[in-house]
Amino acid sequence: MTFATGRALHKMLAPPPTEVTFAVRGFHTGQPQARDYLEQIGRWFLTGLEYGMTVPGEHEIAARLETVAREGRGFAYEGASMALAILDGLLPGRGGRLHRFIAGPAAHHVYTAHIGAGWALARLPAPLRPRVRLGDPLLRRLALDGYGFHEAYFRTPVVVGEQRPPRILRRGPGTARDAAHVVDQGIGRALWFVSGADVDRLAGTIDGFAPARQPDLWAGAGLAATYAGFRGATGPAGGEEDPAAIRAAEASLRELAARAGRHLPDAAQGAAFAAKARERAGVVTPHTVAAVRALCGMEVAEAARCTDEALPADPAAADAYQTWRRRIRRRFAELPSPARPES
Repeated sequence: MTFATGRALHKMLAPPPTEVTFAVRGFHTGQPQARDYLEQIGRWFLTGLEYGMTVPGEHEIAARLETVAREGRGFAYEGASMALAILDGLLPGRGGRLHRFIAGPAAHHVYTAHIGAGWALARLPAPLRPRVRLGDPLLRRLALDGYGFHEAYFRTPVVVGEQRPPRILRRGPGTARDAAHVVDQGIGRALWFVSGADVDRLAGTIDGFAPARQPDLWAGAGLAATYAGFRGATGPAGGEEDPAAIRAAEASLRELAARAGRHLPDAAQGAAFAAKARERAGVVTPHTVAAVRALCGMEVAEAARCTDEALPADPAAADAYQTWRRRIRRRFAELPSPARPES
């Protein structure tokens, strides 16, 4: 791929920066600081998307991504992975760009990289999707999570307002039932953005969905609340931590745990996934710590270890991903009550 080709494709396919603003998306605006931070996450993603489409070579792309603000790199790697998956799908040749990226310089962001592939699946015509190669038999399910997020984020009136199942479930990989669980986890992640990180708005939106869908939506919400959060952990200069922001986030996270109610083990499962992703990337922020304590009742390292201990024996089994999630949920359902957040 030439530099000119990448630039042309980026100009043609990439959403403009205004597409990640709440004003354009029509998302709920709660606290302005939360809105600003969630919009910044979108800009980090778009930065990664640009690098993935315009910088030649997977290692060169990663070098550029490492210049992004530390807490935003996971989102930038997600955007770059979307770009590489789109290039694999559209351009002639053997492809493999995304596979090489995940196996090499993006290995420490393996979770967000697989999610980024799901964004690409939402943009690629169905006949081109098989050209996106994901080698990990377990984590490749995360592409469905990414697809669900994309659809709820960009088709909010239909997917959230009308609660229509995303289109991929009519022809998607795996069994329709298992795919729907993962897609709903992605929709739950998007609801964190759609609700503007407003806990009351989020809980009310999830309550409006069919009861059978709510556990997966809460899992996604817990994941997003932990990985994305409410606001940056540092001040405007990216240096000193903001203690007031962290204290405010802790109070909101305790409220989130209370509003989850009987679905708290589901939210904890999502938070544990986020803990593992942040720990593996080496980007654990004060907000990560606060969220895992509130939703899981433990420290980040222990929550990450729970995800490792719950790994299925056969990651290629049809129900492996759901088995993994069930084991993690069971771990948090069995916690003694003093370790659970107070409502």
